[in-house]
Amino acid sequence: MKIKQDRLFRGIAHTILAVASFLCLIPFILLFNSSFTDENILIKSGYTFFPKKLSFAAYSYLFEKAEIIGRAYGITILVTIIGTTACLVITSMIAYPLSRTDLKGRKVLTFLVVFTMLFNGGLVPTYLLYTKYLDIKNTIWALIIPRLLLNGFNILLMKSYFTNNIPSALIESAKIDGAGEYSIFFKIILPLSLPIMATVGLMSGLTYWNDWNNGLIYITDAKLNSIQLVLNQMITNIQALAATDLGSTSASNTPLPSTSVRMAIAVIAVVPVLIAYPFFQKFFVKGITVGAVKG
Repeated sequence: MKIKQDRLFRGIAHTILAVASFLCLIPFILLFNSSFTDENILIKSGYTFFPKKLSFAAYSYLFEKAEIIGRAYGITILVTIIGTTACLVITSMIAYPLSRTDLKGRKVLTFLVVFTMLFNGGLVPTYLLYTKYLDIKNTIWALIIPRLLLNGFNILLMKSYFTNNIPSALIESAKIDGAGEYSIFFKIILPLSLPIMATVGLMSGLTYWNDWNNGLIYITDAKLNSIQLVLNQMITNIQALAATDLGSTSASNTPLPSTSVRMAIAVIAVVPVLIAYPFFQKFFVKGITVGAVKG
């Protein structure tokens, strides 16, 4: 009887999860199909699962900007790799000492981390700091450092993981064997912290990948534009053209595919994330749950 109940429960649970998963896929299916739908059909009929007329006009328009998009992709990938790596190194080296009960001034340092989550100096002082004193305007560091390199929530999340999942006895044993603090951190702590490192790395990587605000504020050199900023500028330009007589071609009087281009732009921006996420999903879930529940 108990085995039958377990099978019934699993069957119901799997069915519910399958339906929920399909519902999550619906927006992506609509997004993908709309990017291949004729502009006139989108305007008349809206978004559908089965386009009445296929069109590659949106991707043809983006293909004309292939050089700009390709360079922006390169900038974004470089920024994401450098920024995520630096974020993991700095975050872990702050979170680990805060997890040690023998650290002097631990409560004060933790308060300072929490304080940064609640208050900031505002946009103008921040802009002056980075442009006038740190002089990172129109450099690759303008896409890495401001408001992205370090996050108080990530520090507290990683600190919680270290506190709840790294036994203090293990650290004491390593000290007895003659290991120093750096050896303990790099050879013992980090190898045992892959779930939380993957979790914070994924969140940080997504933040870097989706960021366009820093480029808008600190970058005026078009060669340093990230993919999100380039795509956002394209949408703005298309909307401006669509509002004028230039929004239609002179030869066929075909309207500029503004709606389908927006969908194609979203596809281009989200596909790399969809490809990378499954490889981190297991660590992401484990890092969140284990780091939040004391074992």
